[in-house]
Amino acid sequence: MADTGAISVAIPTPMRRFTGGAANVAVTGTTLAEALVDLGQQYPDLGGRIVEDDGRIRRFVNIFVNGSNARDLQGESTPVKAGDELTVIPAMAGGTGR
Repeated sequence: MADTGAISVAIPTPMRRFTGGAANVAVTGTTLAEALVDLGQQYPDLGGRIVEDDGRIRRFVNIFVNGSNARDLQGESTPVKAGDELTVIPAMAGGTGR
């Protein structure tokens, strides 16, 4: 877990290969967008799977800020601060369609 001086990002198991296996990484920023830029600078292969080139969260990725979906808050403009917890949830696909 990240220290209290940073924002903690929980990385889902399928994406941990881009963080060297780390389940949680630390980022900084005052908005979700800034935190995601920092994430992408630290882990370039991961950043491109979470955000579009223009900085918008990819359509099939959800980011939760302290348990609330960022899309239900202020999106990429959602304020964040040290001690906050972000959770990345990629959409799951598949199944039988029943």
